Amino acid sequence: MCIKLGTGILSPPLPMSQSLIRAISSRKNQLGFGFLSRLSNSRHFHSQWQITAPKCSTHSSLGSFVTGSRRFSGNLIPELNRTCLVRQTNGLCSVSLNEVSDSNLVSEGETIDIEDVGPLDKKKPMVVYKKPIDFTKIDAKLLPTVMIIGRPNVGKSALYNRLIRRREALVYNTPDDHVTRDIREGIAKLGDLRFNVLDSAGIETEVSSGTILGRTTSMTANVLARTQFAVLIIDVRAGLHPLDLEVGKWLRKHAPQIKPIVVMNKSESIGESLAEVSSEALALGFGEPTAISAETGLGMTALYEVLHPLLEDYMVQTLNDRCSQYDVTSEENLSEEDESKLPLQLAIVGRPNVGKSTLLNALLEEERVLVGPEAGLTRDAVRVQFEFQGRTVYMVDTAGWLERTERDKGPASLSIMQSRKSLMRAHIVALVLDAEEIIKSQRSMTHSEVVIARRAVEEGRGLVVIVNKMDCLRGKQNSEMYKKIKEAVPIEVQTVIPQITGIPVVFISALEGRGRLQVMNEVIGTYKRWCSRLSTGRLNRWLIKVMSRHSWKDFASQPKIKFFTQVKARPPTFVAFLTGKTQLLESDIRFLTKSLKDDFDLGGTPIRIIQRSVLRTSPSGKSSGGTANRTGGPARQRTTSDKRTVSV
Repeated sequence: MCIKLGTGILSPPLPMSQSLIRAISSRKNQLGFGFLSRLSNSRHFHSQWQITAPKCSTHSSLGSFVTGSRRFSGNLIPELNRTCLVRQTNGLCSVSLNEVSDSNLVSEGETIDIEDVGPLDKKKPMVVYKKPIDFTKIDAKLLPTVMIIGRPNVGKSALYNRLIRRREALVYNTPDDHVTRDIREGIAKLGDLRFNVLDSAGIETEVSSGTILGRTTSMTANVLARTQFAVLIIDVRAGLHPLDLEVGKWLRKHAPQIKPIVVMNKSESIGESLAEVSSEALALGFGEPTAISAETGLGMTALYEVLHPLLEDYMVQTLNDRCSQYDVTSEENLSEEDESKLPLQLAIVGRPNVGKSTLLNALLEEERVLVGPEAGLTRDAVRVQFEFQGRTVYMVDTAGWLERTERDKGPASLSIMQSRKSLMRAHIVALVLDAEEIIKSQRSMTHSEVVIARRAVEEGRGLVVIVNKMDCLRGKQNSEMYKKIKEAVPIEVQTVIPQITGIPVVFISALEGRGRLQVMNEVIGTYKRWCSRLSTGRLNRWLIKVMSRHSWKDFASQPKIKFFTQVKARPPTFVAFLTGKTQLLESDIRFLTKSLKDDFDLGGTPIRIIQRSVLRTSPSGKSSGGTANRTGGPARQRTTSDKRTVSV
């Protein structure tokens, strides 16, 4: 609950405290209170009332007269235990309260306590938040972060999917392998609770630092240091495993400020042994465990009861430290912005081991996802949010794109399906190529990369091609090859993907961080063109010019386009209304598409042109070949015979 200060001005500086206490000690003498008491049930009265003591008045603004403030508390609103502020200025005083009713007022003979709270900010009045907190109305950037940790194969990803209410994280029973390798982030929805939840890889402390498990554990420790809460999961079927104790020691070492919540997963089929495992879990030293089942949803209410008071206390402290009266919700901002200012969905796709994860880390300027020389290191499609030039960008790092075969089973098959879903959900697709592979194969794109690009075009997504690992072409011996690649790749890309012209091609080195800004500028530019809209008048003026400058064989071969208009964006879609039954040829559509991209700078975005026929009307009032009669003449009737249909 937020109690905002009123804009009244209070005074006098020092004697005001005693006079105010005497003034409100008797309810009969409180004229302002009595007036508000009569209006407490009125719907026409403002929700935030000004309570004015005798010999005091209110002012419309603080101006430059504020010299100090007083805080007083008492039983004005006993059921919420709210704190109110008194302002002092130039002989005027006022008190601001919310939802004052007759039962909340000070009784006769009762007093309130006043204490100094220091000078007030003239532009940003103090805002005090109290319980209960509505988590659904809080900005996602201010929500607390809860990380799910534990040893491998205890159900961390299953609990993550249960909390976010979607099947995003890969879940597969692999006792001898790790499915999750990266940190996945989402917004948890547990009843009316909202918080950021992180899914982590399984922690194994007895591994070397150079292995995949060692790198995932190190990355988990770095992210855990920036979180506020943690949920430690153990498998109730296996009891308290020795690795669980090792994870507890590891947690105390790397995050001593966090006291995790112990959760016993997979408890849907455990009966009497549940109490035994619960007593064993006390050896971790983190308190009483909570029994849940992430697969069936059992115990989510108990988990809510444990998390709610902790998260609410954290939010009260955070909001009181950071809130401001000038804060505006993100929904209000988005309603006033155009489509090109909406959050951007960017998918980084490509073959395995071309540097997709390294590119994501370079764009974020932090080690967010796991990287290494091993091919197929990324399995989950990791979605990350960040800000670039005041714009929210949701970036997805996908697993290496491979053709799915019957032999692909388990996590590999699930990764391929998840990569395809990420491509269909994206607005812009960044196709990453390997410069070393281009030199070896003497061609810019392999078959699988052409399939990715064409599928992106078919789905109507914007396309940006990124050539990575250009740092491998350094030196005098590779200077000629460097120039040839920069000249040949854009031409060959345009040749194998003729559906889109003007595809931007960026040459970078993700390992060194070179070309990071150029990549984002091309992505933002392509997204703006993907969201562009053109007026009908501008399009028809353009149509007259473009039809006149094209050399047709004769007048009869020229398509009869009556008018041209755009019906939607994302991607740009146009409708050409044709006279009669004549349809545009494929060559005519390609000519119009190329002219649109050249004249309106729509490169890198797919353009769709739909044809519709406008029926000609004869002087007698009959349609000259259409299927409808627009002038109201006699309708055509059809009679059915045994052999065929005859029109009468």
